[in-house]
Amino acid sequence: MIRLLTTATLISVTSFVAAQDLVMTAPPEASDMEVIFNGKDLSGWDGDPTMWSVRDGVIHGETTPENPSKGNTFLIWKDGVLKDFELRLSFRCTASNNSGIQYRSRHITSGNQARNKWVVGGYQHEIRNEEDFPNVPCFIYDEKGKRGRICMVAEQAVWNADGKKVLRDDLISQEEFKELMKVDEWNDVVIIAKGNHIQHYLNGRLVMDFTDNHPELALSEGILALQLHGGNPMWTEFKNIRIRSLD
Repeated sequence: MIRLLTTATLISVTSFVAAQDLVMTAPPEASDMEVIFNGKDLSGWDGDPTMWSVRDGVIHGETTPENPSKGNTFLIWKDGVLKDFELRLSFRCTASNNSGIQYRSRHITSGNQARNKWVVGGYQHEIRNEEDFPNVPCFIYDEKGKRGRICMVAEQAVWNADGKKVLRDDLISQEEFKELMKVDEWNDVVIIAKGNHIQHYLNGRLVMDFTDNHPELALSEGILALQLHGGNPMWTEFKNIRIRSLD
């Protein structure tokens, strides 16, 4: 007897296979990565000069009680648009607030959301100096969007027209993450985006796998930026920023 598979069954089988086939370590760094921060000044970047600077060879962003940010503000990379790409960098930040890496994003220059000249919306790789779930670095947040925390650390998830489906939530355990995350120290990030498939790696380990199938909200291209969060005074730093196109 020949049994015909329904579309729903095929999707389920495909999702199961994808969940089993993940490679849990970051790929070796390619030789053609382009360095996009020169370690000396902010050439090629644009942000509030009272908050962003270069200190000891790293990008330093800081808000203070005397110099607060009017909402979230960003340092925007001006020399390209990201489509399919691989991004590698290192970060560290204070524990008093959070930061982020925006990609496939848009520069918002008008309307109620434009509280300063450097407002960005789109996919955000969360940056935090924390190790306890769920408020850890590396989840995807929908900055200035409708979906909030799109995909959490430890999840392999798909977002379709009818909403989010978590295929698995055990890519990394809380205990493993505490061993992986270097609180108060430098941490390495790899972001790989190919079509609608996005992966985040922390210190060489895959911690989140996301496929965005939403017909209206999925993002295929946009700018790169670094975030200073509004609210409590904070600082964040980035170094060794390099990228390559996968188009």
